[in-house]
Amino acid sequence: MTDTDTRARVAAHVADNPGVYFSELVRQLDLAPGQVQYHLRKLDDRVVAADLYGRTHYYPPDCDAFERHALAVLHRETAADIVVFLLRNGPTPAAEAAEGVGIARSTLEWHLDRLVDLDLVAKRRDERGRVTLALEAPGETAELLRTVEPSLPERLVDRFTRLVDRLLAE
Repeated sequence: MTDTDTRARVAAHVADNPGVYFSELVRQLDLAPGQVQYHLRKLDDRVVAADLYGRTHYYPPDCDAFERHALAVLHRETAADIVVFLLRNGPTPAAEAAEGVGIARSTLEWHLDRLVDLDLVAKRRDERGRVTLALEAPGETAELLRTVEPSLPERLVDRFTRLVDRLLAE
């Protein structure tokens, strides 16, 4: 395989998986980290790098700043599960959302911090001061969600957190 072929593979993978992070790119393409770094540097006009939430994510150049942040957050399985729950159930009290997703309230709040900062989810208070969660733009958020497939390491981290939540609740 030539450098041009490998570079095209890297660019195509980023285009098909916007928000993919470096180690996942290495795993999925079965290339050495140095090879991936080399080709990413050569693709500076076709791939955009963004350091978000402790990782470098890669995007096609047509992803704007909002989409980059949103996709990076939605790569987390738990954040995606919260959004899916709200898509299916509509506005929901926070405690019910945590229970419905199967996570502790503190874990819900950790993910909500990012989802609310991006205006994907809104926290609204009812007349008694209880928090209800609602998606700001359900259609657009669902569309973003369709482009994301959390990686195995991301799912393992989220599932470990859920396990700890359940053990602490017992």
